[in-house]
Amino acid sequence: MKVIMNLAIGSAASLVALGGAQAADLPMKAKAVEYVKICSLYGAGFWYIPGTDTCLKLGGYLRADVLANTNTDNVGNVSGQGGAKNRFTNAYTWRSREDLSIDTRTATEYGVVRTYADVVFTWTTDSYGNNLAVPGSTVYSPIGGSALVSPAQAPNNANAGAVAYGTLGVYAAFLQFAGFTIGKATSQFSAPWANYPGNNFDGLVGGGGAVTGVNQFSYTWDFGTGTSVTVSAQDQAPYYQAGVQNLSAGGAFGASDYAGTAAPDLVAMVRVDQAWGVFQASVAAHDNHAAYYSCSAGGGTEPCGHPNDVWGYAGQLALSIKNIPTGAGDSINIQGVYTDGATRYNIQDLALAYGAATLFGGTNNPFAYQSVALNAAPDTVFVTGGSQHTIKTFGMNGAFNHNWDPYWSSSLYGAYAAVRYDNFSKLAICGAGGNGVLSGGTFPTVSAGGVAGAGACNPDYNIAQLGFITRWTPIKNLTFSGDFTWSHIDQKNSGYITTASASVGKPAATYELKDQSNVLLMLRAQRNW
Repeated sequence: MKVIMNLAIGSAASLVALGGAQAADLPMKAKAVEYVKICSLYGAGFWYIPGTDTCLKLGGYLRADVLANTNTDNVGNVSGQGGAKNRFTNAYTWRSREDLSIDTRTATEYGVVRTYADVVFTWTTDSYGNNLAVPGSTVYSPIGGSALVSPAQAPNNANAGAVAYGTLGVYAAFLQFAGFTIGKATSQFSAPWANYPGNNFDGLVGGGGAVTGVNQFSYTWDFGTGTSVTVSAQDQAPYYQAGVQNLSAGGAFGASDYAGTAAPDLVAMVRVDQAWGVFQASVAAHDNHAAYYSCSAGGGTEPCGHPNDVWGYAGQLALSIKNIPTGAGDSINIQGVYTDGATRYNIQDLALAYGAATLFGGTNNPFAYQSVALNAAPDTVFVTGGSQHTIKTFGMNGAFNHNWDPYWSSSLYGAYAAVRYDNFSKLAICGAGGNGVLSGGTFPTVSAGGVAGAGACNPDYNIAQLGFITRWTPIKNLTFSGDFTWSHIDQKNSGYITTASASVGKPAATYELKDQSNVLLMLRAQRNW
């Protein structure tokens, strides 16, 4: 019995000791976990950054584009390899892109403080062109590179013969506070849909622009009834610079002769946003600040002097009508624009190929090798000793957007732009001793195969575009689309020109000056998140 008692007492002591040891090993009481909380102040998708009163929203999309008959991603194929219409024209161009947006908002006694950034990571097929240093070989022109590299030139270079390059883009980086917008954002001049009234095609003319952001300092008065007024100073370089062309410098339509920045563009806009739709009126002033004349003292130097600055301007009206009788969610978007010395407010930055077109085609003329449209739309032109002369443009674009059902929708869109030179500019380009597109004054009367070809010199031209897009959205935020675009350049020159474009395989030959058209197709898959 005594043995049993000793065993019992020993077991109890052991349990007490074990319990004390386990108690000593227990951690201190953990601090309560601060879980992420939903922020409902600014709509869906926002949440509080832990430990702060700032709300954060992450967003973006993943996109894949495949395009037919173009060497660029949907900005038009009217110049370079795309405009050559030969073996250097890509049958397809492929692009993959990831977009990331970061939106933060904090409520303060002065109102909401907002920051917004949108960055894109892109991989795109690019183009091959003739290697002028090694005839019979080609070079790749990488989007993200600084040099053209071919295997023949640098067989050990890792970039030689590459077929694609990745790029990083910053589409937005701005702060909003107490009515101010400071940083890189869509231009206040543009309508809410910018240059996309219903299209995926990037190169639409007729207004809009800077959808990828322009540096600005803006202030908005919001009157609380859907009516607002904004004034803005925005960076004009490079998105809003179409060229101040020094015709005395030689080259096709002269050569661009910008000096350093002198003044930002000044923009004012009034917008009415109601349930029925949107109306907006915008104006802009644009300073054309040229560098130096060409002269015998040394072209482009201080002793040559320079032309005085010339301010250009632009005006635009935009209208969106919602919920029209054709169906729920249907809309019509339309805008019209006029510019004088501020061309980029019409032929916007993503449509710049149409402002410097070199589009080749066929010909039925036995004295011509092929045909070509050569056109340019700068802001101003000038000659040594003279003043700047502004180029005038007008245009419009629009779209009808229709929803067939909750999953299918289509848009029919179009655009038009006209470019007009004054008499002095036409004489400087076309007259005896003119340059560039007129082959040093040999046009309008040139010899083609021994037969005189009479023609007319006129740098004016028009641009017409028409497109149709259909979208399928099988589930929310996932859309597949096909966008077909036709473009036409109605140029006013006639006759012939002797020219060459060896980099895209065009020999020195006689070409008929003729209107040109082109088409492209884009297929897109996009997942928004």
